[in-house]
Amino acid sequence: MEANYPIGHFQYDGQITANIIDKWIQDIEELPVLLQNAVKDLNDNQLDTPYRMGGWTIRQVVHHVADSHLNAYGRFKLALTEDKPIIKPYDQERWAELPDSTLPVTISLSLLDALHKRWVTLLRTLTPSELEKTFIHPESGEVSVGKNIGIYSWHGRHHLAHITSLRSRKGW
Repeated sequence: MEANYPIGHFQYDGQITANIIDKWIQDIEELPVLLQNAVKDLNDNQLDTPYRMGGWTIRQVVHHVADSHLNAYGRFKLALTEDKPIIKPYDQERWAELPDSTLPVTISLSLLDALHKRWVTLLRTLTPSELEKTFIHPESGEVSVGKNIGIYSWHGRHHLAHITSLRSRKGW
């Protein structure tokens, strides 16, 4: 298992069906509780342990998921309300170094819980034509709403696996 990509890279080239979308939305819905359970009972030393050599700490990973999913939620709303908007990328490495990434993880866990409730409510209402709407990412190109649901299903599971695999390796 590669520590950087414990569940592999996101890949989906098949047809995005209603069943696939439902599964991806379920992953997004379940992430806040799974993430809370993954960091439950960890002390500050454990939270400040990198998940791999040169990687972020568990604390930074939790805060990164909140940062990333806040951005994603905004991108979904832009794609649904504008015609192929060009979104602004952000430097996630530098964001992870900002002072708010040293706060207790409970702050980002609470934020994710509320954000995912809103996000899942929005995602469950999408029509087939809305799933085909797109935004333009300056680095990744045109991304459909449907595929972006899959990307964020994967993103949450990817970072959850960083934490759970470290816990397993360390016997926490």
